[in-house]
Amino acid sequence: MLKKILGLLMAATMIFALAACGQTPAQNSDNSASSDSVVSSKTSQTQSSEAKTSASIGEAQTESTDNKTLVAYFSWSGNTEEMASYIAEQTGGDLLEIEPKAAYPADYNETGDIAKVERDENARPEIANLPASIDAYDTILVGYPIWWHTAPMIIGTFLESYDLSGKEVYPFTQSASMDTEQFNQSIEFVREVSEGATVHNGLFARPSDTGAIDDYLEEVLGNNK
Repeated sequence: MLKKILGLLMAATMIFALAACGQTPAQNSDNSASSDSVVSSKTSQTQSSEAKTSASIGEAQTESTDNKTLVAYFSWSGNTEEMASYIAEQTGGDLLEIEPKAAYPADYNETGDIAKVERDENARPEIANLPASIDAYDTILVGYPIWWHTAPMIIGTFLESYDLSGKEVYPFTQSASMDTEQFNQSIEFVREVSEGATVHNGLFARPSDTGAIDDYLEEVLGNNK
């Protein structure tokens, strides 16, 4: 009889133990569900933040194309660069330096020899940083030094790389001699390589002559800074 009672007690103890163990996974499952909710909430917040960031970038890109004036220039000695920077400041235009793929020598005479060959061959030197498109711009001011009585041939490379239909092109240049005949020849070259564009009378002034630059911008653009 005693053995039967002991057996019943042991069986009851085992049943209670199994019931207690069976509750543990259910409690863990509730904790997991709570944890998943937190993760899901954080993920949603992160995605929302990323979406806002993308929207901000998109807005910034849209705003950057609101400016319809491009000031593109090629400069060897830095004189045209000075002129272009000033014009960009006055017009609010975007500034683009036209960089040759094969840099010209630092020596004046060596560069002059190369420039003469390029002119005689009507060459089109490659551009290292040629933009894929300039469609966003309606007005293009293009600057260059006078090389061998005309514009450097890399200006031809730049202007012939795009469909310029309907665009307004304004050349600006300077030279050591300030020879107006050479300036006029350079304007004719720009007209030849700007198919579809309206090429206006250009600016021929020294970079330091900001008065002449201001007068030109006022005349052709209405000084629309």
